[in-house]
Amino acid sequence: MVQKYQSPVRVYKYPFELVMAIAGVEYVFFIQKNTVNWKERTLLIEAHNETFANRVVVLETCSYSVHPENEEWTCFEQSASLDIKSFFGFENTVEKIAMKQYTANIKRGKEVIEHYLKELISQGITFIPRWTPPPVSRQKEKRALAVGDNPGIVPAESCMHGTTKEQPGSSCPAAETASPDADKLDADYIERYLGQLTPMQESCLIRLRQWLQEMHKGKIPKDEHILRFLRARDFNIDKAREMLCQSLTWRKQYQVDYILQTWRPPSLLEEYYTGGWHYQDKDGRPLYILRLGQMDTKGLVKALGEESLLRHVLSINEEGQKRCEENTNLFGRPITSWTCLVDLEGLNMRHLWRPGVKALLRIIEVVEDNYPETLGRLLIVRAPRVFPVLWTLVSPFINENTRQKFLIYSGNNYQGPGGLVDYLDKDVIPDFLGGECMCNVPEGGLVPKSLYQTDEEPENSDHIRLWTETIYHSANVLKGAPHEIVVEILEGESVITWDFDILKGDVVFCLFHSKRAPETSRKEATSSSALTAGDNMQLIDKSWVLGVDYSRMESPLVCREGESIQGSHVTRWPGFYVLQWKMHSSLPCSGTSLPRVDDVLVSLQVSSHKCKLMYYFEVLASKDFRGSMSSLESCNSGFSQLSAATTSSNQSQSSSLISR
Repeated sequence: MVQKYQSPVRVYKYPFELVMAIAGVEYVFFIQKNTVNWKERTLLIEAHNETFANRVVVLETCSYSVHPENEEWTCFEQSASLDIKSFFGFENTVEKIAMKQYTANIKRGKEVIEHYLKELISQGITFIPRWTPPPVSRQKEKRALAVGDNPGIVPAESCMHGTTKEQPGSSCPAAETASPDADKLDADYIERYLGQLTPMQESCLIRLRQWLQEMHKGKIPKDEHILRFLRARDFNIDKAREMLCQSLTWRKQYQVDYILQTWRPPSLLEEYYTGGWHYQDKDGRPLYILRLGQMDTKGLVKALGEESLLRHVLSINEEGQKRCEENTNLFGRPITSWTCLVDLEGLNMRHLWRPGVKALLRIIEVVEDNYPETLGRLLIVRAPRVFPVLWTLVSPFINENTRQKFLIYSGNNYQGPGGLVDYLDKDVIPDFLGGECMCNVPEGGLVPKSLYQTDEEPENSDHIRLWTETIYHSANVLKGAPHEIVVEILEGESVITWDFDILKGDVVFCLFHSKRAPETSRKEATSSSALTAGDNMQLIDKSWVLGVDYSRMESPLVCREGESIQGSHVTRWPGFYVLQWKMHSSLPCSGTSLPRVDDVLVSLQVSSHKCKLMYYFEVLASKDFRGSMSSLESCNSGFSQLSAATTSSNQSQSSSLISR
């Protein structure tokens, strides 16, 4: 594999003639071709090796030219390629070592030139007059034009086994001017806006940028955006190019470039999403604060849907890049990433709701693929005991380079030396963390269940559709026609987990087991929606006898309208398990002749025709269950001070958690 190098444009803030005085263009001691054009003030050096040419091919091109915006400055560019044809099977390794050594000497080359320029100035040589053509008679001028002389070009071309020195006035074919193009990068620009890069990193940036200019004739990303992808792939050009091209396709497909102009978060999101921008850290990075412990992630997902949350997160990342550019101009140094401060006060088992965590993982995946190296530092404060469970679930999906930027503080360890004061100025630390700065980040709270989406209120059709997998299902429960789901268990000890919300009416939930496979029977089909399903499904045949054809594994659980239920069951036998929701009748079946007054009042308030619910279920192997966020046995979710009353119903082999 040929190793290549392309330098940025290096600028010497001295005239071309003064640089040429110490460049030694009139004496060449290795095989190369030099073409100096005194009239156009350019020098092109092309060199290649002859020794061991059958094993190693080295090509190098250097050019000096006048700066396009200041004729008293000189620009220098350099490119090289190294191809080892044969080296006992270690060609690729030797190429990399040789190129690394080559680039290590490149920056020292500029330092040497600068040193000798200062030496000339110390000796009183501060100006060398520009070349002017010698006066000639009209007859000589006509003769020169007739033979095609161009007195402004002075070449020096080497022979195969030596060098020659050409005197001024000799003629040769004119060379193209090597003045920098407007779209080229110079070293000063890189250092000012992109940061300190090694010569090889500079080369990778320039080569990838050139490739994008050639292949993508339209708009190409900004230099800092290209550099992020290179850093994410350790400056492997092929891997960075593949990642960047996939991201560019994604941005074009979903019009992400216009999200800051087109996206306006819903009022519900502005009220309950506990995140916002807050000044900057000590390094000048924009600071984003996320009060995750105070956020009702489950309520936001159910009320807005995953797509709205994703779009909001994308807008935050786009805004972050914009703020980095502004801070780069404001502080006079490159700012290419931001800092995120996450407050976990209030984090508990409610945040480990499995569909919510899955949605979080998908958002992380999208951000990791399309916004690499944008996070400079992540400060996590007030991490509770439940945090290791969440970290265990989320960390495998986070890039190793990103994980190394995490700083985690439990309790009050964030206060004092070694805490937030090391990274944030005291006048920036928010008030809820003991600082003096008022923070405008919303405090969040529980999203009212009345705002949860139903079949009649699907997500807006213009949302970004990135995920085809649907987490939720919806169902109607009819009078005399329960909704049932069958789960086939192949091994004895598996775990069935469920989570559902009662949107309308009261239902009774049961779990049954049968060795026979039930047959599908649809009672009614409703219009399709973004939440999938919505059909009423009855599986247990009316001819089946309880205790003979099937058996009850769960005691009936009455679920009232507006309740959220989470539960799990450890299976004892293989076979078919049926989750059943049926309409609850408030009137007693036996044991009393008159109904209770409370039951009558409830029956008058609830529709007698149809109940509605949204549900999610999953089957886990028993070995994967312990520590899972679906394991809610003996757990009372308090959701910090934001929680409403919570009750739980536990069985010997199962548990259900009810939130009102």
